[in-house]
Amino acid sequence: MSYEGKMLEDLKMPSRKEVEQALLISLFKHNGVIKEFGTGEEIVNEIADDFTLTEEQRDAYLETIYRKENRVKRSSLWNRLLFRAADNLAKEKIVCRPSQTFILTNKKEWMLTETGFDEALKLLHIPQEQKDNLPVKSYEVQKVINKLTEAPRPIDYFPIDERKTTSTVTKEISIRKRGFRQAVIEAYDFKCAVCGLKLYSPNKIIWEVEAAHIVPHSSKGKDDLLNGISLCHLHHWAFDVGWFSFLDDYTITVSVAANNLQSDYGRIGNYNFIEALNQPNLKLSLPINEKIYHHINSIKWHRKNIFNK
Repeated sequence: MSYEGKMLEDLKMPSRKEVEQALLISLFKHNGVIKEFGTGEEIVNEIADDFTLTEEQRDAYLETIYRKENRVKRSSLWNRLLFRAADNLAKEKIVCRPSQTFILTNKKEWMLTETGFDEALKLLHIPQEQKDNLPVKSYEVQKVINKLTEAPRPIDYFPIDERKTTSTVTKEISIRKRGFRQAVIEAYDFKCAVCGLKLYSPNKIIWEVEAAHIVPHSSKGKDDLLNGISLCHLHHWAFDVGWFSFLDDYTITVSVAANNLQSDYGRIGNYNFIEALNQPNLKLSLPINEKIYHHINSIKWHRKNIFNK
């Protein structure tokens, strides 16, 4: 048995397979990406906590003698075990190495692939059908996000994709759909463009905000940032049914049907949902980058076809 193997055995460290599974679950919990396993990194301690490792297990070091340089190199046994597990997952194309992720995000992180995402779902006993509704990134989805955010902004834009189908959902369509959702909510810093609500679930997995199509998916609206806006659940519903739209200068405009509402409609306690929308010169909160603002042609289509004037 090797020196390293004997230390792992003596200290009763988790097996590599157990660490691989823990890594996949941790990646899922962190929406598909975790940092490199540097000393002192929070993720290193977080996974150690999952295994309830003792101080002795966490602090154990391997010592390697460099005879030519007459020095001893010390490396953390736990960090090494984490890296070995991640490296094996990378060889199986279940995760991407930090060097690969860096090309896409300029961050050195481990990232799930679509295969890794599926493996995490199995480990957590989450039905495959829920995959499209989860905000977990994969390497393939990140490529879609990059493509959407880096696309040139056309002067003349048509927000409808005549080739789009609404019936058959292929793997490619699923990845594109998830890429659109993630690109939109990231562009708006995970906030509702109308009310500014920014909130995630207690387990930090699911964001409250949604990526709304301005020209809806049912009308073959394009899955790109020029046809997307980030809205909370309530404002998403109100926008989709025509209670409000916005003008070319991004000022919010409310349907005249609001004048016919009974006094107890649209209220949440003392908060009047419609009155809050109907403030003079109320504008949307937009992304920092003007190149990814939704397009005026999408806005015009919504006012003409959805908005209840």
